[in-house]
Amino acid sequence: MPEAATSGPTVLKIPAQSEYIGLAKRAAPPPGGRVGGSLDETEELSNAVTQAGGSHNEAADEAWGPGGTLRLSFTPTERGVLLDVDAIAPRATEALRAVRRAHAATHNSAELEMQRALVREMIRPHLDDFRHQVDTGRRQIRYRMVKYLVS
Repeated sequence: MPEAATSGPTVLKIPAQSEYIGLAKRAAPPPGGRVGGSLDETEELSNAVTQAGGSHNEAADEAWGPGGTLRLSFTPTERGVLLDVDAIAPRATEALRAVRRAHAATHNSAELEMQRALVREMIRPHLDDFRHQVDTGRRQIRYRMVKYLVS
């Protein structure tokens, strides 16, 4: 795992809804540019953020229903950017206030798991390191992604 650089993380919190994923995607290039990443490399990071955000939205909806929050933490490292994506339960103190959303169609759990596996496989090619954890007992969903931008 890369060592974090001296500057702290840049944190973005958005509602766990698909219409806010574009905002998260637009937040990825500046941290990548700060550590010397090329346009192609920062675009790969943006694509990974989009895929991870969509997967987190679905997992948060299944775990808690609507009203969850996504917290994206971009931390520059010596060679790239470390991105932690956490889903926060609606009733947690650090969650955003509830935002109304349209009712989503329901899927069976086997179909959802297949979709999640596909999304994880779509994220992997854009990153140098990718880990995910879903702990329903602790009500925690987390993705950790690293993109090396400097060779």
